[in-house]
Amino acid sequence: MLGSKKARRWAGLFMGTALMGSLLTGCGGGEKAADNEIKVGANFELTGNVANYGTATFEGLQLAIDEANAAGGINGKQIRLVKADTKSETSEAVTAATKLIADEKVKVLVGPATTAPVIAETQIATEHKVPVLAPCATSARVTVENGKVQPYIFRSCFIDPQQGDVMAKFAADNLKAKTAVIYIDSSSDYSKSLGAVFKERFEAAGGKVLMEEAFLQKDQDFKAALTKLKTANADVLFVPGYYEEIGKIVKQARELGITSPILGTDGWDDPKVADIAGKDALNKTYFCTHYSEKDEQVKPFLEAFQKKYGHAPNVFAALGYDAGKLIVDALKRAGSDDTDKITQAIAATKDLQAGTGTISMDANHNPIKQAVVLENRDGDRVVAAKIIP
Repeated sequence: MLGSKKARRWAGLFMGTALMGSLLTGCGGGEKAADNEIKVGANFELTGNVANYGTATFEGLQLAIDEANAAGGINGKQIRLVKADTKSETSEAVTAATKLIADEKVKVLVGPATTAPVIAETQIATEHKVPVLAPCATSARVTVENGKVQPYIFRSCFIDPQQGDVMAKFAADNLKAKTAVIYIDSSSDYSKSLGAVFKERFEAAGGKVLMEEAFLQKDQDFKAALTKLKTANADVLFVPGYYEEIGKIVKQARELGITSPILGTDGWDDPKVADIAGKDALNKTYFCTHYSEKDEQVKPFLEAFQKKYGHAPNVFAALGYDAGKLIVDALKRAGSDDTDKITQAIAATKDLQAGTGTISMDANHNPIKQAVVLENRDGDRVVAAKIIP
């Protein structure tokens, strides 16, 4: 995910666009929602470098909204998703958010999938008092900046410190690891943040990080860095990243003779990892995620998604679905399309049964939800631990 300093610069740059959008709306530029519908903005990376993340998240969101509409909608009104493409660019995300909020008059904004554009759109959303729900943006700074909670920004996923803490504890307590090496994606705020948290928490638990290396998104050959990491002979290798690179890293690590457990986070949670790495290479790998497909409470979502799209969901789709369920629930409880009432309803979310489990919202606008550590074993994914914060 992209850097938050850039995000703030984009936010400032596009405030002029935001104000222009407001002026145009006053002259009839925006399309007013029909009396029988509620507009929800969907601002996602549908093309560009991270389109696979944004598209999957949008698919999950769309499924939740379709289900709500088929069940009669919200207090007699249908939800209309107004979709925008950020083109995987922070500047485009701010432009799209401005149009959705100022021109389309959406009552809630969902997305983008990555951290930097969510931070960048915060200013325009806050000025217009439109709540934003970030399904996948894991940086702690999305909802809390300089110790202050962002009043209109929420998320439906873990924050980086939680995942890093879970995997550090799992390494120390469950695997009895004393030493570790870390391999991060230096082009991703997500990966860098998780690497830093894992190191801090693992060493606080008495472990020692012996070496750190980095790769870049879209890299293909990881053997040089993996060869260096192998020389440390560490008990575990921690690789926070996304499935496209992870499959190749695990495969190449095993080819080089690295036999130690390899650990990761929710970016691993995609069937494509097994397709790329192969089931044998994935043995003795573990990752933190939001649910296990074997949980009975998750099966309705998995079956509905498969039926609608013809393929299994990945973690981005699941988080998009959770975001949709959270929005639907908040709209029902708000009893109005007033954005302040919707914001209050999102903040008051408690014991909501979503796609990946039960969600409540904490005081920092982060979800309280169970984390699951899955083990890849002989082509299957087995629950290794469940942790509730």
